[in-house]
Amino acid sequence: MRSFQRSNRYFLSGDGLCTAWLYLPEGAEKPPVVVMAHGFSAERSFRLPAYAEKFTAAGMAVLLFDYRNFGDSPGTPRQLVDPDRHLEDWKAAIAHARTLHEVDGTRLALWGSSFSGGHVIMAAAEDAAIKAIVAQVPYVGGLEVKLPFGMKLKAAWALLRDRMKARKGGAYYIPAAGSPRRFGCMMAEEAEEFLDLVPEGSTWQNAVPARILTKLAAYQPREQAEKVTCPALIVVAEKDQLTPAQLARDMAAKLPRVAVASYECGHFGVYDGAIFEDVAARERDFLKQYLA
Repeated sequence: MRSFQRSNRYFLSGDGLCTAWLYLPEGAEKPPVVVMAHGFSAERSFRLPAYAEKFTAAGMAVLLFDYRNFGDSPGTPRQLVDPDRHLEDWKAAIAHARTLHEVDGTRLALWGSSFSGGHVIMAAAEDAAIKAIVAQVPYVGGLEVKLPFGMKLKAAWALLRDRMKARKGGAYYIPAAGSPRRFGCMMAEEAEEFLDLVPEGSTWQNAVPARILTKLAAYQPREQAEKVTCPALIVVAEKDQLTPAQLARDMAAKLPRVAVASYECGHFGVYDGAIFEDVAARERDFLKQYLA
């Protein structure tokens, strides 16, 4: 595998600071750059370096960042999931990547997975200069979650407590990954597999401020798909319980220049093992094609 250098980078976004890793392939002069970030409540260290190293080995630079309030990026309350803030961070990361003297910022692509798979669609819909996007098991909206009455009461109580704490700058937390029997943001059978992505020694907690529950229904990246002009690769998992494959396909049909890659696995099956190797290779080849 081609060697690379990884260095820490920092950029301003909104009211705070984002931290990032810049991966540079050894011996490459002004390589193209792929901007990457994780999904719903995850940090950049959760298996994303494995993708970044695959792309860097193929001669591309990677800017892999943490959202504000996540990982090494400062900000409170911690682990605040908010699609509007996430999109601000994406725009700031793209702007930062274009200023880096080590890369060719005119050849820039976006890579997102799960929740950030929706973010890259939104970002590309507003920025015609982006050369390509990869949206892996993307959240595109359109989900109708029917909660049992007891779960609805827990959600209402959590929102009330969070609203009260937010007045003083705090937060009331709920699990990011739950299960059909345990209240949380993700409540499918496969949701707990998310915890397998957390690296050993991480200080990350399975908790997010409850206020995200008020924003999910309104976040509909699929409604912006027709505005995306660059080539797009959409990776779908046929057994996905969190971001169903058919919703991703329906969104992909609105994209003018799209390829769809299908895998017989669940939402988290794309992150490891033989499927990861195949997914990463497809994504690498797609990115090389449009960033060459």
